[in-house]
Amino acid sequence: MNMSIKNNVKDEAKGHIAAIVTVFVWGTAFIATRLLLADFVPLEIIFFRFCIGIVALMIAHPRILRIKSIKEELMFAAAGLCGVSLYFLFENIALMHTAASNVGVIVSVSPFFTALFATWLLEGEKPRSSFYIGFAAAMAGIFLISFNGITVLELSPIGDVLAVLAALVWGVYSILLKKISRFGYSTVQTTRRIFCYGLIILIPALFLFPFEFGIERFLRPTNMFNILFLGLGASALCFASWNYSVRALGAVKTSIYIYLIPVITVVASVIVLDERVTWMLVAGTVLTLVGLAVSSKPLYIPANKR
Repeated sequence: MNMSIKNNVKDEAKGHIAAIVTVFVWGTAFIATRLLLADFVPLEIIFFRFCIGIVALMIAHPRILRIKSIKEELMFAAAGLCGVSLYFLFENIALMHTAASNVGVIVSVSPFFTALFATWLLEGEKPRSSFYIGFAAAMAGIFLISFNGITVLELSPIGDVLAVLAALVWGVYSILLKKISRFGYSTVQTTRRIFCYGLIILIPALFLFPFEFGIERFLRPTNMFNILFLGLGASALCFASWNYSVRALGAVKTSIYIYLIPVITVVASVIVLDERVTWMLVAGTVLTLVGLAVSSKPLYIPANKR
């Protein structure tokens, strides 16, 4: 029993570390994406980064995953649809219709959707009231960070609704991941299969939106470095580590770390893009960290006390 408890504590610690590493890379990935947008359209970046991610995961674990049932296969297809195709399409199209600050705040609502879906669909993941208190504090902090320096809040119905849909489908993706983690398959193989389905479902979009291969663009060192960073780091490594965290911590507790992404993006922007530090950034960062701490412990109501 003691050994089992120690193993659970060890797995949870690894899950927290994996989640922190993931959001750190995802937070800095916005900088790489911003630099790539000088030569690429959003759909091209999505396609190339996940192609690189699939190749990397194939090299890391070349063994083919044997699925046990059609039900499991459909679960993987749904995860690819939500976590890769729909999420990134909704987010990137939203950026074409509304301010990046709007998208940043709205997408950060995804832990709320994850908690909501978990309450309905997952046993043992009903959040306490502290989760929602922390959520409110974190969202206030993210609001300050995202709208720093903006005196007039501009709303765009199309873009903002698409951003909400992106947050919603990520919440669905988190629940699907938790269910898939119970199948007992390798995290790398699981991630690779989700990527494959995501790209397959994404193919029709290549004919509906601007897209070209333009391989010569990768001859520029900056472009090559950034697309490799997104493909190897933000996609292959981070989706695998995020999937591991969901398996170890649960869908809701892992999703809370999404609050940190705007904070990391701001810090990276100050360092890399020489952006200005203001009191709103500092206050927003503090509020977000407080919200993360309040939300994450204790998180679940034991089943026998409900």
